[in-house]
Amino acid sequence: MSTAVKIFKCEKLSVYVYPTRGKMGVAAAKAAAAKIRNIIRQKGEANLIFAAAPSQNEMLDALVAEDVDWSRVRGFHQDEYIGLPAGHPALFAGYLKQHIFDRVPFKEVYYIGMSTLENAEQRCADYERLLKKYPPDLIFLGIGENGHLAFNDPPVADFHDPKMVKVVELDLACRQQQVNDGCFGTLYDVPTHAITLTIPLIMSVPEAIITVPSARKAAAVKNALTGLIDTSCPASILRRHKSAALYLDKDSASKLENVEVI
Repeated sequence: MSTAVKIFKCEKLSVYVYPTRGKMGVAAAKAAAAKIRNIIRQKGEANLIFAAAPSQNEMLDALVAEDVDWSRVRGFHQDEYIGLPAGHPALFAGYLKQHIFDRVPFKEVYYIGMSTLENAEQRCADYERLLKKYPPDLIFLGIGENGHLAFNDPPVADFHDPKMVKVVELDLACRQQQVNDGCFGTLYDVPTHAITLTIPLIMSVPEAIITVPSARKAAAVKNALTGLIDTSCPASILRRHKSAALYLDKDSASKLENVEVI
């Protein structure tokens, strides 16, 4: 009996659906580990960008168990809140330390860092310099309930953004998702601004692994795969990524037509 069905090639995007969230995470991790090993064979090292969200839990747990020479890997992350105090449990740096960066021996890890609205532009410039110095080879992504990629929500997403890293205002749907994910107690607690990698930077990374579980993401997945390629659903641009794979569970794929999970 098969444990996954390759649904279709949506333009350039390969899409896979699994019967459970756990199987989805393992499959995404195995594919990612193979890519990382190949990058290291070709280049001697690998530069990876990680997403920080509960959607990544199963994939990251499986990834740390894979055979990867982490001493040849640099780690980056794709977004961070502005204005949270050091040590706040919702900081993406803290999530990544807990789930990946402190669990395996990376060559180097580069955090966006703490910021306020007053120094956020400088943080963006600093991170952009690092990404230019160490061009990323592989990016791990999720898709937001509003279709966002990183913190590129529909109101601020720009497929032709001149920046690599920028300050954004988070829309209401994005902030509510953070409450839904259990990262904050109330909408009032969620920061209004963040630093994010931009859509052109994301699309420039040669390889992408997108992991998207849960029924709460089903509408966004459907829009990303079957709607217009438009900033109203920023994730729709993934259909034009040169080498990306989308991993779904049965719930996140539930609004796609003619999909049978065996």
